[in-house]
Amino acid sequence: MTRTKRPKFGVLLFFAAAFLLSAHFTFAAVQGDYGLFRLVEISAQARTLEHDLMQLQAQIATMENLTHRLSDNYLDLDLLDQQARSVLGLLRADEIVIR
Repeated sequence: MTRTKRPKFGVLLFFAAAFLLSAHFTFAAVQGDYGLFRLVEISAQARTLEHDLMQLQAQIATMENLTHRLSDNYLDLDLLDQQARSVLGLLRADEIVIR
């Protein structure tokens, strides 16, 4: 009689535990808090925030320019006229308003 050799229960248990551990770490490396998907998400968010930062810096530069042009040291009369018209609703005496 020939007997077929079966793997021992301990060997099967070892390989099952090794497989489960490797599956767990692979899953954590891909979808965990510090995984690849999170890395891609953070990179996309960083690009969006950098774009927003550039827009805000441009707005700040524009506001600083307008503020400087209306300061006591430097007065832009055209800008002053424009602001008086838009904010205060002022007109010159020789202008006609058509609504």
